[in-house]
Amino acid sequence: MQLKDVMTCDIHEVAPGATLKEAASVMRSLDVGALPVCENNRLVGMITDRDIAIRAVAEGRDPNGTTVRDAMTGPLVFCHDDEEVTAAVTLMEERQIRRLAVLDRGERLCGMVSLGDLATRVQDDRLSGEVLGRVSEQQNVVSE
Repeated sequence: MQLKDVMTCDIHEVAPGATLKEAASVMRSLDVGALPVCENNRLVGMITDRDIAIRAVAEGRDPNGTTVRDAMTGPLVFCHDDEEVTAAVTLMEERQIRRLAVLDRGERLCGMVSLGDLATRVQDDRLSGEVLGRVSEQQNVVSE
């Protein structure tokens, strides 16, 4: 099964020059924890609620004046929409990430795939359970 068969296509992005307050407001309205950061129709990073909390708020930065570029996650981690789901699973396990940007072969953002997408859209309970277990286990070890 290819990523284009399981990814979420209806995604919203944020510009790197947007403020963290603007990004957080979009996250709240969409009920998401991460937004792709795009500039000139190209993916340049990801901003997560954790990035905002740890890289900005905890350091005393003003969310009204701090830009997404100043707190976003990099380097980019992504897969292509025509790759097999197993490629995304491997990458998510190796990088200990729960969300992955999906690009087309023109290197344009076309979707996102999350652990939730794998759990609900891949008809392999063993695979989705193993991924969730490994990513969660590794993150717990890292945070201790």
